[in-house]
Amino acid sequence: MESLTKLINRIGMPRIAAMAMVAVLMLGFFAFLITRAQTPNLAPLYSGLSLEDSSAIVTELQTLNVPYELRGEGDTILIPRDQITTTRMNLAGQGLPQRGQVGYEIFDQQSTLGATSFVQNINNVRALEGELARTISSLNRIKGARVHLVLPERELFRRERQDPSASIVLSVRGELSAGEIRAIQHLVSSAIEGLTPSRVAIVDDKGNLLAAGTGEADSGILSGQADEKRLGFENRLRTRLEDMLSNVVGPGRARVEVAAELDFNRSTTTQETFDPDGQVVRSTQTSESENQTNGADGQVTVANELPGASQDAAANGPLDLGKSSQETINYEISKTTQTAVTEAGAVKRLSVAVVVDGTYTDDGQGNLTYTPRSADEVAQIQTLVRSAVGYSADRGDTVEVVNMQFAERPDLAPPGTDQTAGLFDFTRDDLMNGAQMAVTLLIALALIFFVMRPLLRKVLTPETQPLALPTAAELGHHGTLGPNGQLISDEPAVPEVPRDKTPAWVANAKSMGETQLQTLKTVGTLVEENPKQAALIVRDWLGSAA
Repeated sequence: MESLTKLINRIGMPRIAAMAMVAVLMLGFFAFLITRAQTPNLAPLYSGLSLEDSSAIVTELQTLNVPYELRGEGDTILIPRDQITTTRMNLAGQGLPQRGQVGYEIFDQQSTLGATSFVQNINNVRALEGELARTISSLNRIKGARVHLVLPERELFRRERQDPSASIVLSVRGELSAGEIRAIQHLVSSAIEGLTPSRVAIVDDKGNLLAAGTGEADSGILSGQADEKRLGFENRLRTRLEDMLSNVVGPGRARVEVAAELDFNRSTTTQETFDPDGQVVRSTQTSESENQTNGADGQVTVANELPGASQDAAANGPLDLGKSSQETINYEISKTTQTAVTEAGAVKRLSVAVVVDGTYTDDGQGNLTYTPRSADEVAQIQTLVRSAVGYSADRGDTVEVVNMQFAERPDLAPPGTDQTAGLFDFTRDDLMNGAQMAVTLLIALALIFFVMRPLLRKVLTPETQPLALPTAAELGHHGTLGPNGQLISDEPAVPEVPRDKTPAWVANAKSMGETQLQTLKTVGTLVEENPKQAALIVRDWLGSAA
């Protein structure tokens, strides 16, 4: 206990209080680090949920013992990042989230025993609407969807049939393109028997009509399709040309613009051709006949009219013989039938404008000198562009290549030395975690080097005892102190016996000099280490001398 009291008195209460405060701060800091390290990294499980889905998901998470956190107005649920995949699979097995829609699970929740056909039809429509809404909501640009279907039933003994129709309300992120609208229309129409894409009406959450759904081809949609095809064709052609020219004039040293005029008319042509020289015998018919007649037959003579005339007289008259033949040949004439269908999208006219930069030379001091390209190089580039786009003078195509200096000069650094490019791709979470770790490390180093180290140095450095003043007896016995604090002995020095031929007085002088030098070094060291005590001693000496 006495040693502890001496230690406390030697250190001092201010130092002990400072050490306790620093220890508490360090313990709190490291406790925060440990708690932070043990806290799981949360990430969104689902966002944009309805209150019903949020309540059902929270109940299921509590059953699964998964920690969670609610953000916003309860529409976003966060759970540990490493449990997202497993939790989503478990929730999907429970049919969550439903997003306010009921799917085919409606038939699992109800008993069909005693249900009427009307109820079954209603449930079927509800299931179809819910499944379509879920499918549409799974698209990247869609936040939510509501689907309404009209499925008319064909009545007995009635020939007329009404076509089904659908109406969709979308909650979107940004704006949907014409292609995305058509994709939704075809998606819904393909899922319903007898539904055509033109019978699907689409409205966004701001009340804008995206598709009329009147059953007729919408002129606006057709115009959008034509513009989309034209822009797609121009972009593909421009990308191909810029890729080709970048290998010739350098990356970013060529700009290409393409204007295409496309023919969106669809035509069908049928042509029949008969070849008279290509006759083929199809059938041949041959018939022959032979006739024999008596010359008196049918003739009225006097001999025939006389009484008692016989028939032999008539039979002995002249005879007529005749033959006839007939041949019929049928020929088949060759015929060629051609049907040509011209689809929409043919190129009617093409205009291409290319601007290429000149060459730059470095004089070794960082100064760039611009040199325009020669006419031969421009002509070669024009020939390449014409071959790449399928130039046709009959269509009236135009290809212009112009050499002009760009306003922005190129970077002459070799490829792959871009300093702005990163070595690794990091996500936002990785960057935030790295920043937290760096700040924590800096704080820990600052505490160690600027707080703990000086404090420990002061605590561990022992306090030097004040120098004791020599008493008069000591001074009288050992000698006197000189003006420089040197202890001068009054006793005669004992001469050393020289071991060599050096004289005795030289050895004595050398020994006295070494003793005096050692005394001066000792006193100087004591004064440097204890300046306060040395000042007190000098002050006492001055007081005693006075």
